[in-house]
Amino acid sequence: MKILLATLHAKYVHTSLALPYLASACADLPGLEFRILELTVNEQQDQLLSRLHAAEADVIMFSCYIWNTELTLKLASDLKQLAPGTFIVLGGPEVSFGAFDMMVRNGAVDCIVRGEGEETCRELLQALRDGAPLDEIAGISYREGEEVVANPERGAIAELATIPSPFAAGLVDLVKPLVYYETSRGCPFSCAFCMSSIDSGVRSFPMERIRRDLSLLMESGVRTVKLVDRTFNYDAARANEIWRFIIEQNRSSKFHFEIAAELLTDDNLALLAQVPAGMFRFEIGVQSGGEETLAKVERRSSLEKLFDNVRRLKSTTKLTVHLDLVAGLPGESLQGFLASLQGLFALNPDHIQVEALKVMKGTPMRGIARKERYAYSEAAPYKVLHTPWLSFAEIRRIEGISRLLEVVYNSGRFATSIEELGASAPLSEVFDAAAGYFEAREIAANLSLPVLFEALWRFASSRLKDEALERLREALSFDLCLTGYPGGSTPSFFACNVERAERGAPAGLPAARIGERVRYYRREFARDYRETPWVEGKVQLTFIYRSAPGEGLQVELL
Repeated sequence: MKILLATLHAKYVHTSLALPYLASACADLPGLEFRILELTVNEQQDQLLSRLHAAEADVIMFSCYIWNTELTLKLASDLKQLAPGTFIVLGGPEVSFGAFDMMVRNGAVDCIVRGEGEETCRELLQALRDGAPLDEIAGISYREGEEVVANPERGAIAELATIPSPFAAGLVDLVKPLVYYETSRGCPFSCAFCMSSIDSGVRSFPMERIRRDLSLLMESGVRTVKLVDRTFNYDAARANEIWRFIIEQNRSSKFHFEIAAELLTDDNLALLAQVPAGMFRFEIGVQSGGEETLAKVERRSSLEKLFDNVRRLKSTTKLTVHLDLVAGLPGESLQGFLASLQGLFALNPDHIQVEALKVMKGTPMRGIARKERYAYSEAAPYKVLHTPWLSFAEIRRIEGISRLLEVVYNSGRFATSIEELGASAPLSEVFDAAAGYFEAREIAANLSLPVLFEALWRFASSRLKDEALERLREALSFDLCLTGYPGGSTPSFFACNVERAERGAPAGLPAARIGERVRYYRREFARDYRETPWVEGKVQLTFIYRSAPGEGLQVELL
């Protein structure tokens, strides 16, 4: 019997973790032939259908999430028309709740696996292979004639070690630039807006299993390992053991962890100070700067401890620090959100991510939303439309701020300009005003770089005058020079007063390598941005631009 495990990623760079786990859990079942097929939502529907149909599978099992379920259902319907005998199974967080209604509305779906799938899928495939009834398989909803039957829930897998490693089995695509990995399941927190609030407690894979898997990933040269543990450092000693192992064994891989900063200990911070620059990235969910708001969604967190540890991470380590906010939580108005955002700016993180609240199926947030009379989209991703504290227009404004944060703050291309803007007003106020300016003029945030520089200049010109505006002109010009050789058409603020050389590099620099192109650009500035704090007084700076095939542009500053 042919089994096809399939999913639709949001982007090509993503890899599946769920499908290899299912395949490894069922690989020893005789009489079954497995294939994993990873596609993307960006491909043409007919092309996706053709690839799925060509597999000639007896059973197709789809892994479903908020970004792919609608398209998956369309493909399932078409597949059923082409091959009526194919048994179609859905699983994953997006279909684990409301399974009955989904099957009533979508006749092509034969079965839905609810919750963790390894044990359930193993029993389901055994029954399908043997022609056995499905009535004793916990954790599924299935068709029996014209009826949809929901079997009892299945408990979480108590011993994760019983699941064979898909990495050891060679079932995970390690060629892609991003590979997902998990060392635990569950979360110590019970945030009402998060799917992890449904689970109880945290379960860990054995440490020896974790070491073997991580060794394999590092030895294979995986570019980035993203750990999907909801709170990686729920156990401080365990986290240190894994971090120390990576520090000692890693060659070139980068690692992304989701952590709770308030749980970091002095021992954690001492070890993290040893991590080389660029190796670790920490994503930290602040969610809101309002203690009362966090309490309303059962987020039991000490913001004081969280903020203090983020400051220590920034001052004593070389980690990349990524902070998250959720807009639309109970009790938080636009001004409350801006206060939360300003609190993050004060921490000087490397990345700030803002997302509008998603009222996910199965989460306690659904009950809160009903009680507080939220409006949210009935279709995935169930984004909030308005709350008693935020109008639809204000949510749109926050989404505009989020887009500008991504292209201006998170890009790292405007660091000098952002510091100058922050001297004139709180940065949360600046980004709020910029989002309003861009929206009023229907300026998209995904502009080409020169056009984005020009748009920011025009926005600043509407707010700043005289010396403050001139200081920003200098800062924008400096940032522009760091992005690449300023030839051809340049933004209007980029005044001349420069000395150029057409080829080669200043005396004393190493000669260009074969195939390398070197250019330089000299410009006079009113202050030296190379120093912290900036040194006032005219200075001539030289920018060196090196480019070679396959290496990208390198910018040096003399």
